[in-house]
Amino acid sequence: MRAVVCEAFGSVVVREQAPPEPGPGQVLVDVAAAGVNYVDALLVHGRYQIKPPLPYVPGTEVAGTVAALGPDADGPPVGTRVLVNCFGGGFASQVAVPAATLVPIPDHLDAPRAATFTQSHCTALFALRDRGGLAPGETVMVLGAGGGVGLATIKVATSLGARVLAVASTPAKRELALAAGAETAVGPADVKTSAREWSRGGVDLVVDPVGGALADPSLRALREGGRYLVIGFASGEIPSLRLNQVLLRNRTVVGVDWGAWSLTHQAEQRALLDELLGMVTDPVAPRTHPLDAAPAVLDDLLHRRTTGKIALIP
Repeated sequence: MRAVVCEAFGSVVVREQAPPEPGPGQVLVDVAAAGVNYVDALLVHGRYQIKPPLPYVPGTEVAGTVAALGPDADGPPVGTRVLVNCFGGGFASQVAVPAATLVPIPDHLDAPRAATFTQSHCTALFALRDRGGLAPGETVMVLGAGGGVGLATIKVATSLGARVLAVASTPAKRELALAAGAETAVGPADVKTSAREWSRGGVDLVVDPVGGALADPSLRALREGGRYLVIGFASGEIPSLRLNQVLLRNRTVVGVDWGAWSLTHQAEQRALLDELLGMVTDPVAPRTHPLDAAPAVLDDLLHRRTTGKIALIP
């Protein structure tokens, strides 16, 4: 089979290698599409908090079809379309995963949308509702709104009855955010003024997967009792927030680590995903690329040159 392989941190190659054999309790899945996430780029470049042993096949999010069941595997029958979340192995023609982790794909999702659904949308719902306490009618400012997490956050927030202000760096990204359901979209210049004018005094929630220079004005854009949700640092810069701005209007800064939570709360995570599959029936379609494009795609993700979600097609 063909696979994307990281042999040394900082680069990947596409090569032929032996297909995996499903072990006890595992299922072999033919990969139809593999979602590409920012965490994949960090892992490949050795910049994530966990460093996988090399050589390593990246790819943590897959949509495909059950090809074979290993010994004692209680999984879906051969031919079933399934979602897969795995710690590596997804950027390949086939992947072997525990049978218990598979989730059937609803008929309304094609493979590329399915392969780019779980991580972004689960992060969004976990952040907005479970960590941020979002209520219907509240206002949400989404930073990095043209990226995968940003677009998923817009979809989930509007499904929960919120109004969304999107912040994105280019006109193309702002157009994509508006198409996803944002009420309005602005550039990064003067975010505080834009947010206060739009929300008539300050937004209820800020969703920040970016970090960097926008953190301080975004914190100041919150109303009294507003919540600032820290999701990640795609800008590459971890900001320092002024605690007097948290104190002055009784604001709250909330950490959101869906990935770690999902590993230790597997039953709750499955319920979260099942709810989302019924809630968001029209996720934004990703751009698709062949497996050979993986080196360029990962580099573009790392340097924030991408718009929306991306899926690799083996």
